[in-house]
Amino acid sequence: MFDHDLFKYLEGFLTEERKQRFLEVLQNRTKYLTVAIEDVFQLHNTSAVIRSCDAFGIQEVHVVEDRFGQRLDKNIAMGAEQWVDVNRYQTTTECLDRLKQTGYQIVATTPHNDSKYLFDFQIDSKTALFFGTEKEGLSNEVMQKADGYLKIPMVGFSESLNISVSVAIIIQQLTQKLRASDIDWQLSEEEILEKRLDWTKKTIKDVEGIIERYLSK
Repeated sequence: MFDHDLFKYLEGFLTEERKQRFLEVLQNRTKYLTVAIEDVFQLHNTSAVIRSCDAFGIQEVHVVEDRFGQRLDKNIAMGAEQWVDVNRYQTTTECLDRLKQTGYQIVATTPHNDSKYLFDFQIDSKTALFFGTEKEGLSNEVMQKADGYLKIPMVGFSESLNISVSVAIIIQQLTQKLRASDIDWQLSEEEILEKRLDWTKKTIKDVEGIIERYLSK
């Protein structure tokens, strides 16, 4: 149950500018579109993906860390991991099952297969975009369980882009399409309140001590 009194108390430690900034950012946040990255080897790529998701309004990122362990470089993410919800999974199966259970269609990004070009792709249901490793791409499991395939049109000799570049290009285009559509893509009022509280806690120094003193009154 949301503690409105605690939230109001903690907001008293923020400037008006900070509170207003939270509201502005959250008006452009979405969970209708989400990003999943599978076994990315270069740790700076995971961090760059999270930063791009923050920049373009994607609230949740799903990271499969089966083979290479945690791949987050906080220096490159530049604090973005505070504002984006990062869900970690030990296996691809676990990640796919979770997303399907919560109503997402699985879209594999690949320059191969019968992929739709980015400019032709229509978002008509909740979508999880899957991106694979730098060299091998997505696993067979993702490719077999995907509901659709997506690719970026390219006209040069290179067949693929760095994963962080691909993510940025695709989500910039698709979030722009979302905002121009009639789809109910924004966070709910309850979700916005929860994120405001979460971000407020992350902003305040020694917040645990402050909460403890508040509860003891």
